Amino acid sequence: MTLKEKIAAGQIYTDLDSPELAAEHLRCLEVLYDFNQSRPAEVTKRKKLLQQILGHCPEDFWIEPPLRCSYGYNTFIGEHFYANYNLIIIDDVKVEIGEHVLIAPNVVITTSGHPIHPELRLNGGQFSRPINIGNHVWIGANAIILPGIQIGENSVIGAGSVVTKNVPPNVVAAGNPCRILRPISDGCIPI
Repeated sequence: MTLKEKIAAGQIYTDLDSPELAAEHLRCLEVLYDFNQSRPAEVTKRKKLLQQILGHCPEDFWIEPPLRCSYGYNTFIGEHFYANYNLIIIDDVKVEIGEHVLIAPNVVITTSGHPIHPELRLNGGQFSRPINIGNHVWIGANAIILPGIQIGENSVIGAGSVVTKNVPPNVVAAGNPCRILRPISDGCIPI
């Protein structure tokens, strides 16, 4: 089994000794450096840079620099996407983000973590699980989305939340750990 197959299967792995992954990571960092250092009016340049590394980059999107990713090619963004400053996507495996998604400043989306048992963490042991964020989701400032999470369409994740469990569609969820506060209905007052 190759390292990439091991990663995709959700097994514990270490990528510290992989020249292939190190080169792919460096390529992503180089492109992100140019993106993050671009001038505010260089809109076309910014889009072209992200199209070089992201798995899917739509026509209509906006990401405020700085942006950080592990590889880029595992991140798939839907149309009409907006991310504010300091978005971090640890995309060791697939991150799917739907259409009309809004992400506030300082959000972390991480597909990877480390095992609890110390022997499994020796030599950098880690695991990765894909993340899926549905259409029309709003993620508040300083939220953290952990490995393997699915957020259902139309849901809102409150500022400062740590999402440790899946969030169903059409709810407002917040907290550490994140929990469902209420359903979203036509009579909801905006928060």
